[in-house]
Amino acid sequence: MTSQGQGPNEKKQGSKGYKDLLVWQKGIELVKETYKLTRDFPSDEKFGLVSQMRRAAVSVPSNIAEGQARHTTKEFIQFISHAEGSLAELETQVIVSTELAYCDAQSANRAQDLAGELKRMLNALRRTLERKSD
Repeated sequence: MTSQGQGPNEKKQGSKGYKDLLVWQKGIELVKETYKLTRDFPSDEKFGLVSQMRRAAVSVPSNIAEGQARHTTKEFIQFISHAEGSLAELETQVIVSTELAYCDAQSANRAQDLAGELKRMLNALRRTLERKSD
């Protein structure tokens, strides 16, 4: 038992799981948008840009989930940082896709808008966690 009367594997009362985090839910939206965006890319990009973009998109909510499941705020912050890196990678890949005319501007803009919203949410979460760890 911890000093708070809980066993080491028990969640703190009031603690939410990662599925309850709005930032994780927004990450799932971005994954779905990325899969839609890449659906009609050239077949020779299936194992190239399509795979990279989908992997980067899935990495965002995955890192949020893994970080939330960690036992320390410091670890959670590290995983938020990984999610931010994956998001920047995806944003770059969307730009490349647009430049190569693999997707229309409207679809790319939807993905970029979602990514921008997610970036702000991740930044706010990281700042909140950093204040908590001080």
